[in-house]
Amino acid sequence: MTTNTNLLRRAGLPAALACGLLLSSCANMDERQKDTAKGAGIGAAAGAVLGGIIGGRDNATKGAVLGGVAGAVGGNLWSKRMEDKRLAMEQATRGTGVEVARTSDNQLKLQIPSDISFDTGRADIQPRLRAVLDQFASGLGNDPSLHIRVIGHTDSTGPDAINGPLSVERANNVRNYLVDRGVNGSRIETAGRGSHEPVTDNASDEGRARNRRVEILLREPERPA
Repeated sequence: MTTNTNLLRRAGLPAALACGLLLSSCANMDERQKDTAKGAGIGAAAGAVLGGIIGGRDNATKGAVLGGVAGAVGGNLWSKRMEDKRLAMEQATRGTGVEVARTSDNQLKLQIPSDISFDTGRADIQPRLRAVLDQFASGLGNDPSLHIRVIGHTDSTGPDAINGPLSVERANNVRNYLVDRGVNGSRIETAGRGSHEPVTDNASDEGRARNRRVEILLREPERPA
């Protein structure tokens, strides 16, 4: 036990140095660069500890370097093109009420509120949504590998027998619009959630309006292990 503790302590210095150097520069990085740095820091720590256990201080230092490289690759799951698309869509939708965000599983998500997407009880696309979809379709032209998922939602007004099909129809209409703008339909998956995934309470007009929405998610294909 004492031997292992000493080895871990010896490994801790290069690991701490590596993590400190990598993470201290995160303040001026974009999201993709931060992920790379964080992954490198975690990898450095793990590599240093493993190297120290196997063969002392020299191996701990080597392990930190190798672990940092591996961690940097693993942490960089949000690619530059996804970050570029996020920034482009933020700019294109500014002032529209569309929320553009990166999800926890590295998808680009557009959450489009009811006031620019669909009228109550309707599935036909409003003119303001068309402008957003035009920008979205235009940004997909050079990335045929990206996968798109469109999810329709309703508020809690009305029964599931109406809300379910309505949410699906909304998603399908968005898909059809994108296909008409040149996006390959085989890349687009659609789904309807009815009123079962609200983002806020349905007790007020404002809350119901927020829940009547369509979400568009964009992701890169899974990378081979």
